Amino acid sequence: MAQKSDNMGPRTHTVTDSSTVLDRRSVLKGGAAMASALTLAGCSGGDTTTEPGGGDGGGGGETTNIAIVSSSAGFGDQAFNTLAVQGLETAAEEYDISLNQVEETSPSNYQSVQSNLASSTNPSYDVIVLVGYQHKPALQTNAEEYPGQQWMIINDHVEQPNVAGYVWANHEMSFLAGVMAGTMTTRDFSYEGNSTDPDSAQVGFVGGVDGPLINAFERAYKAGVGWVNEETDVSVGYIGNYQDTQKATNIASSQYDSGADIVYQAAAAAGQGVFPAAQSASRFAIGVDADQSKTLPEYQDVIMGSAVKFINEGTREVAQAVVEDDFDSVSGRNVLGVAEDGVALVKGQAIGSELPDVVDQNLEEARQAIANGDINVPCTAAGCQD
Repeated sequence: MAQKSDNMGPRTHTVTDSSTVLDRRSVLKGGAAMASALTLAGCSGGDTTTEPGGGDGGGGGETTNIAIVSSSAGFGDQAFNTLAVQGLETAAEEYDISLNQVEETSPSNYQSVQSNLASSTNPSYDVIVLVGYQHKPALQTNAEEYPGQQWMIINDHVEQPNVAGYVWANHEMSFLAGVMAGTMTTRDFSYEGNSTDPDSAQVGFVGGVDGPLINAFERAYKAGVGWVNEETDVSVGYIGNYQDTQKATNIASSQYDSGADIVYQAAAAAGQGVFPAAQSASRFAIGVDADQSKTLPEYQDVIMGSAVKFINEGTREVAQAVVEDDFDSVSGRNVLGVAEDGVALVKGQAIGSELPDVVDQNLEEARQAIANGDINVPCTAAGCQD
C-alpha cells in the first residue's frame, strides 16, 4: 500500500454544478458500539414534546425541561439532527425530562428563536441544544445576553461559561471514508448489480456549503484516498446548501458518469440525493454522520459504509449533566475524535460483510495511526481555516 507523501496527493477536478483541542472531561467509551447498532427513527418537524421517563429527574425530583433547535437541514435528515434528538430521547427514558423539538431551517431566524426560548418562563428551559455551526453567530450574542441560561451547541463552541460546545472530529472520520474509497476503487467488486471498475482509480465527493467546516470533510477525504493510492482522481462538487437533494443527485450523477466508483457525501439532508444517483449508475456511496445504510435502508445496496459521529452520546451526556446539576462537567469546548471513540467509519449493513479483508486492515491501520499522531489529518475538528 503506497502511503501519501507530504508533497503528493490525489489528483482533483471540480464538478462545476455545483484548533486547539482540550482534553475531554469524560471519554465516551462504549458510545461507538452502542450507536453503530442502532437504527434511527425519523423525527417530525415543528414543536413536539417527548413524554418524560420514569426516573427521578434529579434536581429535587422536578422535571428537567430541554429544548432542541434543528440545523437548516431539519430533524428529518437521518443524520446529525436525528442523532442529536435520539440522545435526548435516550436520556428521557431514564430521567424525568420534557423535550421540546423546535424545527427551524432558516438561519436568519436563529437569533429570535434562541432568545425566545431563553426568555421563556412557561416552561423555562434548563438547557437549550443547538444543532449545527450555523447557530454560532446568534449564540455569541445570546449566551452573553442570557448568562443564566445553559446552552449546548453541536459542531462549534462559544467561549462562555454557560455553553457546552461539542465538536466531533469530522476530519478524522472523513479521512477514514477516504481510506475505504481509495481501497475499493481499484478492486473488482460487485454487489446486487452494482460494481466498481478496477481499471480506473476515481472517486467523488459531494459537499453541502462550500465553507471551512465542509472543506475539512473534503480535504481529509482526499488525504485518506491518497494515503491508500496517490494516483486516484477525486471529483469534487458543492450543492451550496443542506436541503437540495436534486442538486446532490445531479452532481453525483455527473461524477459517476465521469468514472467515479464511490462518492462520499457530506451534505446533511441534501446528501441523501447521492444515493439514488449511485443506484442509477450501479455504483457505490459512503454516507455521513449516522450509519445511513440503517437510517435509509432503501439505499443499503449501494451504501458501502458511513463516516459516523456519535452525537447521540454527546446530547445524552449533556442532558444527564443538567439533570444532575453538574453542567460544569460538560461546559467548555469538547472535542471527540477516533482516540475517544467519538467518530468511526462503519461498513454498510448489507455490503459490509462482502467487502474484502483489506478494507478492515487499512481502516484499522489508519485509525491507529490517527489516534497515535502518526497521521496528520488535514484541517481540524473546527474546519479548514486556510
